[in-house]
Amino acid sequence: MTFSAAQIALLIQGKIEGDPDASVGSFGKIEEAVKGQLAFLANPKYEEFLYTTAASVIIVNETLELKQAINATLIRVPDAYTAFASLLTKYQEIASQQLTGIQEPSYIAKTAVLGQNIFVGAFAYLGEGVVIGNNVKIHPHVYLGDNVKIGDHSVLHPGVKIYHDCVIGSFVTIHGGSVIGSDGFGFAPQADGSFKKVPQIGNVVVENYVEIGSNATIDRATIGSTIIRTGAKLDNLIQIAHNVEVGHHTVIAAQAGVSGSTKIGSHVMIGGQAGIVGHIQIADGSRINAQSGVSKSIKTPGGAVTGTPAFDYTSALRSQALSRNLPELEKRLKELEDLVKQLLTEKV
Repeated sequence: MTFSAAQIALLIQGKIEGDPDASVGSFGKIEEAVKGQLAFLANPKYEEFLYTTAASVIIVNETLELKQAINATLIRVPDAYTAFASLLTKYQEIASQQLTGIQEPSYIAKTAVLGQNIFVGAFAYLGEGVVIGNNVKIHPHVYLGDNVKIGDHSVLHPGVKIYHDCVIGSFVTIHGGSVIGSDGFGFAPQADGSFKKVPQIGNVVVENYVEIGSNATIDRATIGSTIIRTGAKLDNLIQIAHNVEVGHHTVIAAQAGVSGSTKIGSHVMIGGQAGIVGHIQIADGSRINAQSGVSKSIKTPGGAVTGTPAFDYTSALRSQALSRNLPELEKRLKELEDLVKQLLTEKV
């Protein structure tokens, strides 16, 4: 697919500076792009490449002031990074529209209800009572258990497994290998020291515009629902336990884990490898630093924590600074002790 600068500017509502007929057919990084490619410049650290790149069209911030002449056609927008992301989304939508139909072999139960313009890849399994919305893309080796519901325009990448009775909203993307709705980790200790499994009869509800990375696991609730709210973004290799609630537009980075029945608010940011215990609450807008261990509720909205156990971010940095100065403090303490001993000796 080839697009002109004028067509691209129309899509992202930008202003052209240069040749509106300049055409591109692919994307490239500004430092590596060749003729016929589209690049973008958002980070000032890469501005030097603006004057050397071979890219035909470049998306830049409208506030950018050129320091020398360039060969490329510019498209100026308020936010180059956001505009480029929007353009990639549109490009991906156009490419995905080419995927339609049902490949063989695949299994689709007779009671399944399929929407319009869907794609079902080879070796996919759609169980009894499954409901698929319009424009859904189900890639090869996807498993959908009985009574699973998938909303319009959602994409399930290869190897996704969604257990029975789970509900996936519209415009949801789930990447390869993720498992939605496996049993929560519920075992009751017995008098003889063994553990008896507690049946997990709830489900998982993923609302709209959620993205879930590769090899993430979201457990079904013991009773009720584990819920991922609208706009949440989960990275690869994340564990969400039973009855957890992840709030609207919350982001969680790779290898983080959230224990059972914890409620995470909206617009929360959780760093990689963070661990959160069960049955606590995380206030709206909280920021949890990477590798933090959160053992108590965070009640104040907009706060930041770090460390294990996690506590106030600013206080933690002060503690770290003091820790680095301990050798010097020890030296000064030893000098004071020697001085006191000397004074006492002289007094005697």
